[in-house]
Amino acid sequence: MNFGQLITAMVTPFDENLSIDWDATGRLIDYLIEEQQSDALVVSGTTGESPTLTDDEKIALFRFAVKHAAGRCKIIAGTGSNDTAHSVHLTKAAEEAGVDGVLLVVPYYNKPSQEGLYRHFQTVAESTSLPVILYNVPSRTVTGLSAATTLRLAQIPNVVATKECASLEQMTEIIKDAPDGFVLYSGDDALTLPCLAVGGQGIVSVASHVIGGRMKRMIESFKAGRVSEAAQLNAECFPVFKGLFNCPHPVPNPVPVKYALSLRGLSVGGVRLPLVEADEQEAAFIRKLLG
Repeated sequence: MNFGQLITAMVTPFDENLSIDWDATGRLIDYLIEEQQSDALVVSGTTGESPTLTDDEKIALFRFAVKHAAGRCKIIAGTGSNDTAHSVHLTKAAEEAGVDGVLLVVPYYNKPSQEGLYRHFQTVAESTSLPVILYNVPSRTVTGLSAATTLRLAQIPNVVATKECASLEQMTEIIKDAPDGFVLYSGDDALTLPCLAVGGQGIVSVASHVIGGRMKRMIESFKAGRVSEAAQLNAECFPVFKGLFNCPHPVPNPVPVKYALSLRGLSVGGVRLPLVEADEQEAAFIRKLLG
C-alpha cells in the first residue's frame, strides 16, 4: 500500500455543541484533497482529538471519510490506544468501514516494556488484513519504540510504515536497516526535509492543513534533485512548522491549527476539554504567522 508522501493528520470539526459537524467535515476533506494536495488523511488521530472521541464517533468518522473521499485519497484510521483489546476492536471496525490502513500509537500511560510494545503491535496487526503504520511519539506517550523494536515489528507482513517523532538519529537507524517495502514518515513537520534527506518517505503533517501545497512542492523538489529549491521552500515553511506548536509558547495540538483553519475561512469549531481554545495572545500570534 502506497500512502503517498504528504499525509495530513486531520482535525475533527465540531459544531457549537462540540458534536461532530458533518457538513464541515466534508468541506474539510475536500479542501485538504483539492487545495492542500494531501495524498492521505489520518482520521481520529491525536490531531483529531481521539482521546475525547467515543468509539461510535470514531467509527462514524471512518465511514464518513471513506465515503466522502471516494477514492480521491487514502483514508487511515487512528485506532491505537493503551489497551490492546480495545485497539483490536477499533481496528476491526475500521476495516469493516473500508479504510485503507490504520495508525497505531504507542500505548500511553501504562509504560510497557519493549517486549510489551512488540506484543501489543503484533496482536493488533495480526487481527487485521489492513496495512499498519506504527506511531512513535514519546513526547505524548512517555514510553517510546526503540529502533530495534520498530525493525522487529517491520518483519510482520502488514506492518508497512512508521510515523516517527523521535530523533533524526533514530529515523536514520530505522531507514538504514528496514526491510524492503517498509517506509518511514516524519511525524514532526520541522523535520520533513531532513527526514527525506536520510531516506524517509514523507510526512504525517499538521501544518499541511494550511501550507500543504508548499509542502508538496518542497517534497517534489527534493525528490527531483532540486535541493536548493527544496531548501528555500523549507525556509519559507519553517516559521509555520514551529509556530503552530509554539504560539508564542507551547500550545497543545490541535488548538493552533483549528484557529488557523478559521483564518482560512474553514470553520472547524472549538476543542473539547481538557483542551481550551487559543487565547487572544495566541490568536494574535497565529494571525501574524499566517499573514
